[in-house]
Amino acid sequence: MSVEKELQATYDVRALHSFVQEIEHDGGKPGEALVKAAVAVILRNPFAGQYVADLSPLTASSALLGTVLGQRARGLLGGRPVHSYGKGGIAGTAGEQEHVVACVTTVFGDALREAVGGGLAWISSASKTAAAGTSIDIPLAHKDELYIRSHYDAITIAVPDGPRPDELMICVGVASGGRVHQRVGGKSLSDLA
Repeated sequence: MSVEKELQATYDVRALHSFVQEIEHDGGKPGEALVKAAVAVILRNPFAGQYVADLSPLTASSALLGTVLGQRARGLLGGRPVHSYGKGGIAGTAGEQEHVVACVTTVFGDALREAVGGGLAWISSASKTAAAGTSIDIPLAHKDELYIRSHYDAITIAVPDGPRPDELMICVGVASGGRVHQRVGGKSLSDLA
């Protein structure tokens, strides 16, 4: 069974959404384009409308989410390597922020790292509870070293009809490089060598 079919068999998935940004310049001289991509999955929240102490069922299968979202996001970069990544999500209004967090723990993160071609750094994250159509800024940081300042960035996404009150939106973002025209110093890619 493919990982995509396994995801569908494990979760009640309503939709998958993909977003791509290609940035040629940010007011300066055009150079190599920065490509940022994000993928979101909208799935039913089994704990919507109730308080449940043990959220481990959300964590147990979350490697599937990390794998599928990571593979899809990586594919949107058009063959460019993943330089930075981030994760997060929104719980619909009948859910809790903690429901999203349970889906994007280390189990999810390790699968995401593998799906995007590796990564040594902690994966930056954002989560919240909100109504359908609310945007989220997925924070991005270098995949091998959190303190590479040129790669501090974000990709903003919104799904007009999700998450509905009884749903979760789980998402990842990736980028092909650092910010265009970055020039404020700090630790750089050359420091990794």
